[in-house]
Amino acid sequence: MKLILGILFVLVLWQILHFLFPSSLLLPSPVETLRVFLEIMNERTLMALLSTVWKGIVSTGLVVLIGLPIGFLMGINDRVYEILRPLVTVVQAVPVVSWLAIVVFLWGIGWQGPVVISFLSLLPVAVFTTVSGVRSVDKKLIEVMRVYKVSRLVVLKEVYLGSLWPFILSILEVSSGNIWKAVIMAEYLCGDRGIGVLISWARQYVDVPRVYALTILAVVLGITSERIVKIFTGKVWRKWRVS
Repeated sequence: MKLILGILFVLVLWQILHFLFPSSLLLPSPVETLRVFLEIMNERTLMALLSTVWKGIVSTGLVVLIGLPIGFLMGINDRVYEILRPLVTVVQAVPVVSWLAIVVFLWGIGWQGPVVISFLSLLPVAVFTTVSGVRSVDKKLIEVMRVYKVSRLVVLKEVYLGSLWPFILSILEVSSGNIWKAVIMAEYLCGDRGIGVLISWARQYVDVPRVYALTILAVVLGITSERIVKIFTGKVWRKWRVS
């Protein structure tokens, strides 16, 4: 009910703004945008959506597979942290347009650019979140386990991984909410297919209602994926707490 009221509030506000600025080139009405939205729901848009989705899944997978081990090593070893921290900070600080120039030089227009740019956009978040998770582990507990000569494998599994679970789930939730913005932006700049490419074509033809309709599709994709990940992470979190 609250969700429906929230959507109605947005639509009413949108319609009021359309009355104040009655130009389809600036702000098309909700009705016009909905009509275009229904028109673009065809095979071409579906294939573009699937292309965007798989790029997002690949980028998120790379962030987890590479960001977690790097963050873990930086968290347990201060020397590794001091060596790698500047590199990760540089990756975090480099403007997207610079990454864009590099990937275009390397691969031209294609799927590689959106995947690499999305991966680099989220990697620092995953690394530094994992570092925080590792450093939140109780050091006294680690010392006690060392005194009793508990194997490193058991310490890794029972202490570190147990403490990292909330941070891993947090990384998944943050990534699911932000990955689509990064992928679609990269598709817009250097992709050969996907929602971002369709938005780029609509911009070239000054088809503003289509831009809004595709944006709504991107918003629906982001909200849906975020809800799915939250349900999944919630179940994993409850199962872990019970165990």
